[in-house]
Amino acid sequence: IAFRLTPQIFLAQRIESSPDHTSANNYLLTMPILTVHLDRIENLADEDHIGKSDPYVKFELEQDNAFFDKDFGEMKSSKKKDEQNPVYGEDFHFNIPTLNNMELKIKVMDDDVGRDEELGECKIKLEKLDLGPEAMDIKRKVDNNIFSPDAFVFLKLSYTE
Repeated sequence: IAFRLTPQIFLAQRIESSPDHTSANNYLLTMPILTVHLDRIENLADEDHIGKSDPYVKFELEQDNAFFDKDFGEMKSSKKKDEQNPVYGEDFHFNIPTLNNMELKIKVMDDDVGRDEELGECKIKLEKLDLGPEAMDIKRKVDNNIFSPDAFVFLKLSYTE
């Protein structure tokens, strides 16, 4: 069995084992937060041969460094049964030290028996956005559909230091 430590878990473990963890606890509580509000997806292609797609969204956050990328976690939305235009209204919170070199990868997946299928994806370079505490509306293409309109994900992003 392999365990993957995210920076947040590693930091929390270091805090618990430190003799004087008061200042470390304050750091953890005041670490900036990226909030991702997943509103909806429009025009998903139906990739299922039997029935309709059951989409969910995977968010992966990493810092894209020159030599070693740093993983800041992965979160998943709820699954929407038989929906090509799912509405979520869900919030996700990532504790991150900075927006520098941060990239949010969004994967739209189809919940299938066996292996889940990717329906589309996009990447957002967070440092290129002027994020602050006020939520910013984001619309990104996640799939180029040939015979129907392109699929888009609708988000609201905010960053609180």
